[in-house]
Amino acid sequence: MRKHGGNIGQGAAERTAFANAYRDHAVRVRASAMRVLKDSARAEDVAQEVFERLWRDPERYDPRRGDLGPYLQLVARSRALDAWRAEGAAARAADRLGALTIRDHAAEEALQPDTAAERRDMARRLLEAVRRLPASQREAILLAHWGGMSSSEIAERMGVPLGTAKSRLRLAHEKLREEWPESEPAPTSAAATAAGP
Repeated sequence: MRKHGGNIGQGAAERTAFANAYRDHAVRVRASAMRVLKDSARAEDVAQEVFERLWRDPERYDPRRGDLGPYLQLVARSRALDAWRAEGAAARAADRLGALTIRDHAAEEALQPDTAAERRDMARRLLEAVRRLPASQREAILLAHWGGMSSSEIAERMGVPLGTAKSRLRLAHEKLREEWPESEPAPTSAAATAAGP
């Protein structure tokens, strides 16, 4: 094996090569993640993930394309950006949900008691319907409606092709529509908000 190049796998020689690669590159890999995340614990998690990936799937690294150190740093930066984006989507979803909930509670107080009860019932039914969705469809619809993410952002976040993300959204919408016969009004954003993620 060339210096920290070639294949790193799970034999005795590969374990030694992996230990050397970790010793020589771990500090820079953590630093790459730290520049993005600004959090040492999360940067450490990213670094661990990068080295676990190298151990499990060493063929992803091609020594013909460059040295191992810059490759690992690039992977760490990419993983850190993914984590940073995911955190941003979750924060946006929480902000939107909080703002809508405050607005809808104020609007609900102005309603007649029977109208408010109908809205609470609709929100309860919507929440139950969302909970019955398969996990992948539930995640996609929550990311879209409460996270404000586009189909391509959902695909990236879920690690699936764009077509798969769109299919999950379409199937989730169809199943939720089945919950409301045409004789009933569809849930409003207020009811959806009250249901929460």
